[in-house]
Amino acid sequence: MAEGAALPIETLADPVTGRSLWVEARGRLLNNKAAVTSIVVLGLIAIACIFGPFFTGHPFDQVYPDYVKVPASLEAYPKADQITPQIERIGARVRGKPEDIQVKGDSVTVTLVGQRPIDERLLAYFDRSDMFGVAKVVDKADEGKRLVVDVPLKKKYFLFGTDTNGRDLLTRTMKAGQISLAIGLLATFVAILIGVVYGATSGYLGGRADLVMMRIVDVIYSLPFIFFVIMLVVFFGRNFILMFIAVGAVEWLDMARIVRGQTLSIKRQEYVQAAEALGVETKGIIRRHVIPNTLGPVVVYMTLLVPKVILLESFLSFLGLGVQEPNTSLGVLISEGAKNIQGATWMLLYPSLTLIAILFCLNFIGDGLRDALDPKDR
Repeated sequence: MAEGAALPIETLADPVTGRSLWVEARGRLLNNKAAVTSIVVLGLIAIACIFGPFFTGHPFDQVYPDYVKVPASLEAYPKADQITPQIERIGARVRGKPEDIQVKGDSVTVTLVGQRPIDERLLAYFDRSDMFGVAKVVDKADEGKRLVVDVPLKKKYFLFGTDTNGRDLLTRTMKAGQISLAIGLLATFVAILIGVVYGATSGYLGGRADLVMMRIVDVIYSLPFIFFVIMLVVFFGRNFILMFIAVGAVEWLDMARIVRGQTLSIKRQEYVQAAEALGVETKGIIRRHVIPNTLGPVVVYMTLLVPKVILLESFLSFLGLGVQEPNTSLGVLISEGAKNIQGATWMLLYPSLTLIAILFCLNFIGDGLRDALDPKDR
């Protein structure tokens, strides 16, 4: 085309479509394989924690007295070495000595021999056990002193074993993951929401306003955390929402200081000064220029704050101020597992692996978001 020639009308009319900073950040995040894999893994963990307890076959608060601290196993319980001792204990209650115990598939045939006629109503002890179903008398001899009884087995699976109260550890771990993730994510969201807005406002206003706002942070920071939580318990009682309020209302202080420091640097940038020269309102500058450019440090801090909140929740639960029985959390399960590590290592192993997987995913996601939201890479 010769110089000075007019461009076609169709070319001039075509709109020029640009990409927003958020679209570019999303593209960089999706190119980070470690971050994407961590998002998928963390999503699967969250789905398993939310819906998994409905498919394990065990309520999270169901107690099985006959299966206290049984090891993790892919095979169904009861095992062969558990059947005979349990039948002997039941035989002592029905006043009949068990003889000729035969395990046939999903049932057990046993002969009960007593010095007196055995009351068949006492066979209900079989059904009260976690291992057996309703017993049926197959044969009766010697005027009721000798009974041949067929007892069905109640097959149960404990893939993660059971705890000191005989509760299924897999279901308990999933329930604990629900509570720990909920407290960690929601309390972190509250802390970041308050801290980012407060810190950005303080840093941008500067001067006397900044001085007063930061002194308020120092005063709140000087209050003992436990004392603050105890006051909340006195006024509002022990409930699940209290954890969000107590942790989120304290952890925003660090976030406010971090965002304030970033804002003091950002407000001297040319694009902020240009917005001021154009007459943009203060809240508009904070919302459109200051806060978006602090997201890198905020995201990194968030990935560190979630595990910190989970540990704080565990500490409060240990003091009796947090999650109460029959509910549980990963911190509570790990604490119980540490007390029984010598005789029941699975009680510590599986909750710890779950927490480690969550923390690894959060760290990789944080690194990916930091790289995607870094203003220097835009």
